[in-house]
Amino acid sequence: MIVQTVLPYDVLSARPLPGVAPLGEAPWFLRDDVYSDQVALRQHLIEQDRDAVIATDAPTQQAVDRMMAAVLGNLPEGAARSGDIVRCPDGRVVRIDRTDPFGTLGQIVQDDICLLEKRGDQHVLTGAVLCFPASWRLVEKIGHPLTDIHGPVKSYTADIARRVQRLFDGVRPGQPLWRFNALWYDDPSLFQPRSARDPRPLAEPEQAAFLRSERQVIWRLADSDAVLFTIHTFVVPREVVTRGAVAGGQRPTRSAE
Repeated sequence: MIVQTVLPYDVLSARPLPGVAPLGEAPWFLRDDVYSDQVALRQHLIEQDRDAVIATDAPTQQAVDRMMAAVLGNLPEGAARSGDIVRCPDGRVVRIDRTDPFGTLGQIVQDDICLLEKRGDQHVLTGAVLCFPASWRLVEKIGHPLTDIHGPVKSYTADIARRVQRLFDGVRPGQPLWRFNALWYDDPSLFQPRSARDPRPLAEPEQAAFLRSERQVIWRLADSDAVLFTIHTFVVPREVVTRGAVAGGQRPTRSAE
């Protein structure tokens, strides 16, 4: 079981969707107390169940190159790059393989990384490494626009869909946005793929043993319509939330459930 001991924000301050705020000076990629355990699991999934955690739908080479440059230029605390080598905070060495961009980045940061490119009027998911799905399956979402991706979410109304698309259109390079959600789970497992045809029975907040929260960042790639949507997953026991174990630092003015 991989669970954090603190959260870097107050999950009880959630506001209505889409609930975004400027990331400001906060780091894009965090390194928390379970970095080693989460990244070890990510590496295992990439090696043993690759088709479930990595997928692409003809991403442009330009977008992929800019994704690599952006992520490698914003490594988490304790990581260092030297040429085509990244030394990770836990001492592992990852060689940058530009023929496997999602597999490479997925072993360095704790975050899942989704690349969305503008096709027509919407941003479409053209590539991703998704090791910690919160009850959805990458294979069902790859190649689909934002409205289809969020279709099963009851609170994702047509109005919310338009507002989210405006966010993806309007986010500027160097001015990323972030939000978080808060989901109660009975099972603390990080890898929980689930088909949209078989939705997860919702756990009762008063009874569920774990809170699962995703810190999500929307990052526009330079000189491009492409956007990275990154997801850092926290799973904490109920007592972490009830005792208010919130680390100092990021305090959004707005967030979302």
